[in-house]
Amino acid sequence: MQIQINTDKNISGKGALAQSVEDILRSDLSHFSEQITRIEVHLSDENSLAKSGVTDKRCLLEVRLAGERPIAISEQAETVEEAVAGASQQMINLLETELDKHGKR
Repeated sequence: MQIQINTDKNISGKGALAQSVEDILRSDLSHFSEQITRIEVHLSDENSLAKSGVTDKRCLLEVRLAGERPIAISEQAETVEEAVAGASQQMINLLETELDKHGKR
Protein backbone atom coordinates (compact mmCIF):
# COMPACT_ATOMS: atom_id res chain seq x y z
CA MET A 1 0.00 0.00 0.00
CA GLN A 2 1.68 3.14 -1.24
CA ILE A 3 0.85 6.45 0.45
CA GLN A 4 1.45 9.76 -1.33
CA ILE A 5 1.06 12.97 0.68
CA ASN A 6 0.37 16.29 -1.04
CA THR A 7 0.07 19.60 0.78
CA ASP A 8 -0.80 23.14 -0.15
CA LYS A 9 1.64 26.00 0.37
CA ASN A 10 0.34 26.62 3.90
CA ILE A 11 1.12 23.15 5.29
CA SER A 12 4.56 21.57 5.46
CA GLY A 13 4.22 17.92 4.50
CA LYS A 14 7.64 16.82 5.62
CA GLY A 15 9.01 15.11 8.70
CA ALA A 16 6.80 14.47 11.69
CA LEU A 17 3.54 15.43 9.98
CA ALA A 18 4.11 13.06 7.07
CA GLN A 19 5.04 10.24 9.45
CA SER A 20 1.98 10.92 11.62
CA VAL A 21 -0.33 10.86 8.60
CA GLU A 22 1.20 7.62 7.33
CA ASP A 23 0.95 6.00 10.76
CA ILE A 24 -2.74 6.91 11.10
CA LEU A 25 -3.61 5.59 7.64
CA ARG A 26 -1.55 2.39 7.86
CA SER A 27 -3.09 1.59 11.25
CA ASP A 28 -6.69 2.43 10.33
CA LEU A 29 -6.68 0.93 6.82
CA SER A 30 -4.45 -2.10 7.43
CA HIS A 31 -7.48 -4.40 7.17
CA PHE A 32 -7.79 -3.37 3.50
CA SER A 33 -4.07 -3.37 2.65
CA GLU A 34 -4.38 -6.25 0.16
CA GLN A 35 -7.09 -4.46 -1.84
CA ILE A 36 -5.56 -0.95 -1.72
CA THR A 37 -2.83 -0.17 -4.23
CA ARG A 38 -2.37 3.50 -3.40
CA ILE A 39 -3.65 6.23 -1.12
CA GLU A 40 -3.32 9.87 -2.12
CA VAL A 41 -3.63 12.37 0.72
CA HIS A 42 -4.30 16.03 -0.05
CA LEU A 43 -3.88 18.31 2.96
CA SER A 44 -4.83 21.97 2.89
CA ASP A 45 -5.42 24.94 5.13
CA GLU A 46 -8.63 26.41 3.79
CA ASN A 47 -8.09 29.84 5.38
CA SER A 48 -4.29 30.00 5.07
CA LEU A 49 -1.91 31.06 7.79
CA ALA A 50 -3.21 34.65 7.70
CA LYS A 51 -6.62 33.66 9.07
CA SER A 52 -7.73 30.97 11.41
CA GLY A 53 -10.98 29.16 11.70
CA VAL A 54 -12.52 26.42 13.74
CA THR A 55 -12.42 23.80 11.01
CA ASP A 56 -10.02 25.17 8.45
CA LYS A 57 -7.76 22.12 7.98
CA ARG A 58 -8.92 19.80 5.20
CA CYS A 59 -7.94 16.25 4.32
CA LEU A 60 -9.01 14.70 1.04
CA LEU A 61 -8.28 10.96 0.86
CA GLU A 62 -8.34 9.19 -2.49
CA VAL A 63 -7.99 5.42 -2.29
CA ARG A 64 -7.25 3.31 -5.32
CA LEU A 65 -8.45 -0.26 -5.08
CA ALA A 66 -6.98 -2.95 -7.32
CA GLY A 67 -9.19 -3.26 -10.41
CA GLU A 68 -11.71 -0.65 -9.23
CA ARG A 69 -12.29 3.06 -9.70
CA PRO A 70 -10.72 5.42 -7.13
CA ILE A 71 -12.91 6.49 -4.22
CA ALA A 72 -12.52 9.71 -2.28
CA ILE A 73 -13.64 11.26 0.98
CA SER A 74 -13.04 14.68 2.53
CA GLU A 75 -12.98 15.87 6.14
CA GLN A 76 -12.41 19.24 7.79
CA ALA A 77 -11.22 19.73 11.37
CA GLU A 78 -9.27 22.03 13.68
CA THR A 79 -5.96 20.22 13.10
CA VAL A 80 -4.47 18.27 10.22
CA GLU A 81 -4.23 15.12 12.37
CA GLU A 82 -7.91 15.36 13.33
CA ALA A 83 -8.88 15.85 9.68
CA VAL A 84 -6.81 12.81 8.64
CA ALA A 85 -8.26 10.66 11.43
CA GLY A 86 -11.82 11.71 10.55
CA ALA A 87 -11.31 11.09 6.84
CA SER A 88 -9.73 7.73 7.62
CA GLN A 89 -12.74 6.62 9.69
CA GLN A 90 -15.11 7.71 6.93
CA MET A 91 -12.97 5.84 4.39
CA ILE A 92 -13.25 2.63 6.43
CA ASN A 93 -17.04 2.82 6.18
CA LEU A 94 -16.93 3.62 2.48
CA LEU A 95 -14.47 0.81 1.73
CA GLU A 96 -16.60 -1.72 3.61
CA THR A 97 -19.64 -0.66 1.59
CA GLU A 98 -17.79 -0.69 -1.75
CA LEU A 99 -16.11 -4.03 -1.17
CA ASP A 100 -19.36 -5.61 0.01
CA LYS A 101 -21.07 -4.41 -3.18
CA HIS A 102 -18.42 -6.14 -5.29
CA GLY A 103 -18.21 -9.25 -3.08
CA LYS A 104 -14.51 -8.63 -2.36
CA ARG A 105 -14.58 -8.61 1.40
